[in-house]
Amino acid sequence: MTQLDSVIKPKTKRSKRFLESRAPKLTEDVKSAMIMKGGNTSQTITQALKDIVSHRNITRPFEDSTSLEFFSKKTDCSLFLFGSHNKKRPNNFIFGRLFDFHVLDMIELGIEKYVSLSEIKASKFPEGTKPMLVFAGEAFDTDNEHRRLKSLLTDFFRGPTVPAVRLAGLEHILHFTAIDGKIYMRSYRCLLKKSGCRTPRIELEEIGPSFDFVLRRTHLASDDLYKLAHKQPKALKPKKKKNISHDAFGTKFGRVHMQKQDLSKLQTRKMKGLRKRRGEVVTEEQEGQAPKVAKVES
Repeated sequence: MTQLDSVIKPKTKRSKRFLESRAPKLTEDVKSAMIMKGGNTSQTITQALKDIVSHRNITRPFEDSTSLEFFSKKTDCSLFLFGSHNKKRPNNFIFGRLFDFHVLDMIELGIEKYVSLSEIKASKFPEGTKPMLVFAGEAFDTDNEHRRLKSLLTDFFRGPTVPAVRLAGLEHILHFTAIDGKIYMRSYRCLLKKSGCRTPRIELEEIGPSFDFVLRRTHLASDDLYKLAHKQPKALKPKKKKNISHDAFGTKFGRVHMQKQDLSKLQTRKMKGLRKRRGEVVTEEQEGQAPKVAKVES
């Protein structure tokens, strides 16, 4: 057991606050990511990570993930992106995430084509804009590795959870397409144009960066561990409301239970055609069935 795994008792108020910030919570903090370069990198990898602060680390995640888990505990990061380059696997990206400071999933993607931000001359979106993620391709729904990759990319790029987003704030789109064994990543800016009506006309402008990936090695968690990582505390689970259901479109339906009604005492609208006349008696068989009547012979 390492020092980080052992139970540490705080000696000062500052250390107590630090340990409380690292303790499990009902609503976890926004996920942070470690961006690292390997011991050997190419110009493509360096340019791809240029806009993000990265550190050089001589490590091989698929061979030994100890250093990744150590840095994860030290920085409180649950996601990582590792860039490397060698003769066997040139221009390599490894996307990964950790659960309880242990590697959960790792997926290796090779860069076959890359277009940097500086090569695409277009106006960019403000920093911190929450992107809209679009996944196209049958493989993201049918293949297990692509399903995990979709979940991993969603965790990596979704940004913080917000209660609401204004229409003008929906200006960044990340589009992932899986076709013919490759994954194409494109970044667009959403432009709202005048359409002559209340709903604006939408145009997409590519702003970069642009990647053509090929799927390489994978390290996927077992189904049991993957299920455990997605388990939610009971306090966060919504309480089931009786007699309320929703359809596939989110429409809410409610069921109301009422006591048995006596329809004979039901007050209906009185009509002149159903009134009894003098000298007329309704037979027992026809009682309650208007307007048939039986005349009494004098």
